[in-house]
Amino acid sequence: MYVRHALALACAVVALTACAGTYSPEPSPAATTTASAAAAPSSAATGLTITDPWVKTTKKGMTAAFGTLVNNTGAPITITAGSSPLSPTIELHEVVEDGGKMIMRPKQGGFVVPAHGTHQLQPGGDHIMLMGVTEEVRPGARIPFTLQVKDGEPLEFTAVGKDFAGGEEDYQPGHK
Repeated sequence: MYVRHALALACAVVALTACAGTYSPEPSPAATTTASAAAAPSSAATGLTITDPWVKTTKKGMTAAFGTLVNNTGAPITITAGSSPLSPTIELHEVVEDGGKMIMRPKQGGFVVPAHGTHQLQPGGDHIMLMGVTEEVRPGARIPFTLQVKDGEPLEFTAVGKDFAGGEEDYQPGHK
């Protein structure tokens, strides 16, 4: 009996993982799982994973993706670029103080995840910026991403759409 239940659970995990690479702007029953279950990185060779990946909901225009990058190796890993079918233009951004104001700008050199460490992608800090988003991102939407790793295999994962007001960040152009 135990073996039968374990086999059924393993089959369900394989089926969910196989679906992780598809973009679905509409919430699906599988989208009700936690964001960390959606991470499913495709390249264990890099030693890089992401936990709790999510995308701020939006009608269109600009939005951002967040999560925690985890480096399981003994050397720093640098993320140099990203892509997603949701957006033709993706930049790695940071938020810094400039003349007493907090501004967003591209992160020169990318995100460096220290050896055996983590790098937070969060509202008001480093994040993955999606520009030119033409599809609405609703709560529960599953958004595929690929992050390019300097001298390594890309990291593929799926982020989940989430409503988030936070500090009322506005990722639209012309707003500060």
